[in-house]
Amino acid sequence: PETVRLRRHFHQQPELSCKEVKTIAYLESYLKDLGIPTTNVPDGGLLGIIDSGKPGKTLLMRADVDALPIQESADNLKQAKLCVSKVPGVSHACGHDGHMAMLLTAARILVAHKEAFTGKVVLCFERGEEESGDIQNLLPYIVKESGLSIDGCYATHVRWDMPAGTVSITPGAVMGGGCSFVIRLKGTFGHGARPDLANNPMDCFCDLYQQLNAFRMRKVDPFECLTFSLGFVHSGEKYNVIPDSLEFGGTARFFSYEKAGEPFIRFLKEALDHTAALYHCKATIEHMPEALFEARNNTACAELGRKAITEALGAAALQDPQPWMASESFALFLQEYPGV
Repeated sequence: PETVRLRRHFHQQPELSCKEVKTIAYLESYLKDLGIPTTNVPDGGLLGIIDSGKPGKTLLMRADVDALPIQESADNLKQAKLCVSKVPGVSHACGHDGHMAMLLTAARILVAHKEAFTGKVVLCFERGEEESGDIQNLLPYIVKESGLSIDGCYATHVRWDMPAGTVSITPGAVMGGGCSFVIRLKGTFGHGARPDLANNPMDCFCDLYQQLNAFRMRKVDPFECLTFSLGFVHSGEKYNVIPDSLEFGGTARFFSYEKAGEPFIRFLKEALDHTAALYHCKATIEHMPEALFEARNNTACAELGRKAITEALGAAALQDPQPWMASESFALFLQEYPGV
C-alpha cells in the first residue's frame, strides 16, 4: 500500500528534467524521516546512505526522477484512470514515478533489517535522466568526490511488454545506446524559375539523407544492430521560392557503441562536411551531445540476480524478452561499476 501511495503521489506531481525541485525535496524529507542521511548534489540528484555498521560491500541502487513534456489522458485503454497528473502538459509517461516508489520502499525495508546484511547501500535518485543532462554532475561526484567505493550498481525499469509479476535480468546489452542530433544547412535562396542561381539546402539534405540511410547496410556488421530515424525536417515557406536554410534532427540507436554507434557518428560528421561542400552549403551542428553507451548487464551480476528471482518468486517469474532499443543513462553507471 505504501508503494502504491508513493507512486500515485509522484504521478500526480510530475516535474520536467532538471527542474525536479519539489520531487527532490519530498525524497529528501522521506529519507530523513527514515533516519537516512542524505546529500543533495547540485544539478545532479540526491544520495542517501544506509550503513549496516558492519564491514562489507557497497551497492548503489538508482532511480530516475524526471517526467516528460506529455499531456496525460484521463483514460487508459479500458476505463478512467484512478490517478492522473495534476500538472498540465507534464506526466510520468516513462514510469519514473514507479522507480522512485520502488526504491523508497526498498529503503524502508533495508533500514528495518540492517542486521540482515553487511556493508552499505547507496540510494541514488538521478535528476534529468530523459535529457541525460544532470548525470554529468551526479556521476563524477559519486566517482571522484563522495569518498564512496562502489562495488556494484543496480537499477530497474518498468516494461509495458512484460506481464505483471515477471522480471527480466538478462546478461549483456538490454537497452540500446543512442545519439541525437540537430543540424542546420545554410544555402543560398532563389526562385523556382532559376534554381541554377541558388544553392538549395534541400538538395544537400536529400543526398545526405540517402547516405545515412544506406550506412547501416554498407558499413555495419549484419549481426550488429543500428537504427536511424529523423524526427523533423523544417525548410521553406513558399512553393516557388528556394529556401536558404534547412534544419533536421533525429537519432540513432545501437547495442554496441564500438561496432555500430561510434562508426555511425563518425560517418555522419564526415558525410555532412563533404556533402555540404559539394552543394555549396554551410553545415552547422546545433545539437549533438555525447552518445550514450548501451546498457550492458554484467554477466556475473545478472546470474546472481536471476538466482535470487528464481528462489524468491519461482522460475516462471523470470523472463527474457527482446532487448529494448530505448536508451538509458544508467549505461554510464555500468561503465563505472559492475551491475544490472
